[in-house]
Amino acid sequence: MADDIRVAIRTDADVVTARQEARTMGASLGFTSTDLTLLATAISEVARNITTYAGMGQVALRVVRQGAREGIEVVASDDGPGIADVELAMRDGYTTGNGLGLGLPGTRRLVDDFELATEPGVGTTIRLVKWTRA
Repeated sequence: MADDIRVAIRTDADVVTARQEARTMGASLGFTSTDLTLLATAISEVARNITTYAGMGQVALRVVRQGAREGIEVVASDDGPGIADVELAMRDGYTTGNGLGLGLPGTRRLVDDFELATEPGVGTTIRLVKWTRA
């Protein structure tokens, strides 16, 4: 298994590839099928945001360790328009209707760690971590 996998995101097929790579990586760490599904769904949401708003970007996956626990870190990044109103985008129920209907708040609930960095006109980076269950 590669330590760091990068998937260029331009099309829906690339979103599927990123999901599959994360599932393979997670299975090798012993993720439950439920956690694999949660991780894949979170990746779908952030990667589809890339195709919808930025046109292209990247999803990077890597195994992370913290003490005895292991997880998968996902970093979705683009050089798109950024998010003008982060507070609104992070509000439950807010969606533009182009994703899976989860929005960023729903994505945050699917993973254990969630960080968002964005600047209008510069781009967005979202970092997610899903840890294995102890």
